[in-house]
Amino acid sequence: MAFSTLTAISPIDGRYRDKTEELHEYYSEWALMKYRVRVEIEYFIFLGGLLPQLKELNISDIEQSLKDLYQNFTVEDAMRIKEIESVTNHDVKAVEYYVKERFDALSLGDYKEFIHFGLTSQDINNTATPLIIKDSMEKIYYLEIEKILTVLNKYAAEWKDIPMLAKTHGQPASPTRLGKEIMVFAYRLEQQLNLLKSTPLTVKFGGATGNFNAHFAAYPQFDWRREANEFTEKHLGLKREEWTTQISNYDNLAAIFDGMKRVNTILMDLCKDFWQYVSMEYFKQKITSGEVGSSAMPHKINPIDFENAEGNLGIANAILEHLSAKLPISRLQRDLTDSTVLRNAGVPLAHTLIALKSLEKGLNKLLLNKTVIVNELNNHWEVVAEAVQTILRREKYPEPYETLKALTRVNEGITKESIHQFIDSLELREEVKNELKAITPENYVGV
Repeated sequence: MAFSTLTAISPIDGRYRDKTEELHEYYSEWALMKYRVRVEIEYFIFLGGLLPQLKELNISDIEQSLKDLYQNFTVEDAMRIKEIESVTNHDVKAVEYYVKERFDALSLGDYKEFIHFGLTSQDINNTATPLIIKDSMEKIYYLEIEKILTVLNKYAAEWKDIPMLAKTHGQPASPTRLGKEIMVFAYRLEQQLNLLKSTPLTVKFGGATGNFNAHFAAYPQFDWRREANEFTEKHLGLKREEWTTQISNYDNLAAIFDGMKRVNTILMDLCKDFWQYVSMEYFKQKITSGEVGSSAMPHKINPIDFENAEGNLGIANAILEHLSAKLPISRLQRDLTDSTVLRNAGVPLAHTLIALKSLEKGLNKLLLNKTVIVNELNNHWEVVAEAVQTILRREKYPEPYETLKALTRVNEGITKESIHQFIDSLELREEVKNELKAITPENYVGV
């Protein structure tokens, strides 16, 4: 059976292919090969300006021709690497041999043994993968988060003056404003996004066990740690980990995954709250012609976008949790568990991307139902009791909290009239009574 979105095992490449397709530029097998070729080429270019045996090349004259090998990397190129791998049974060695073939085609065969010079496969993998993550986050992930923030900030501004009954422990609490509650989520996202962006993406680049053994043996006159730092920073835009085994320490990558997980957790919290607001009829949803909410109940318009987002964020976080917990742990100088795990780095990002697009869709479908919001607030006059007892404290009235507690904990409910009758019964100055009567659920919203 030929592959199609209908035969894909994962919904990432099946049902949700249209939402995740842009990630293939970064997390497909083709993309990994492309980024590996990029590291090999950039390393050769770097060596071209350093090693005496490469000085005669005049690397600047051929630099663009070399970069074309990864900038114009095709699926056919990737298939050739797979053919080589079927013989080598080693994916990075296959990339090295492929680049050497291309050097022959460029009449650079005399210099091809400086491809992969002194390196181990993890010097390629542990630079290619952080590059992939860096590029995909900057070009896709952060932009999608910004879309959510744009909608939230827009709603926060539009609804900043709409009073709303707060619920703590599911019970009526001191009123708030709808815009402010939305701003809480925008603020949290902005804080965690800034923290995530400030977390450095670092690379491992130091030879077979991290000591530049082969480099030093061939060219002891060079300070290879300094040279490697210059290569990773100037050619790749990433900082090198100074002390490693054969593989990356992965501590910073784990921090990236943990940061993404925190962002997702905030988004899940947002999904749950907006789902609840829709259930409470604080919001209606825009109707899409032809859309069906239930196979049996024609009236239903379900908050499916928030549900889809919540579910996918949960899957993403489960995988991010495993990545951040597993990757920094390796037996002695290395084992292979990091390699197979890292091949799934795009999976949580894909589920997050599905969630972000669903969440944005859900947010943009909301229609404010102000009447319901205000009516519910005005049905709970007991919430002004906090204000009344606080002012009574100011006036040194005896046992104000206890006095209000006796009034408000009744089953028949508290109304504007019962609150005002209570105020009239207090031994207070008339101006204080008027101050208390001026407080309503709609204006008791703080700053």
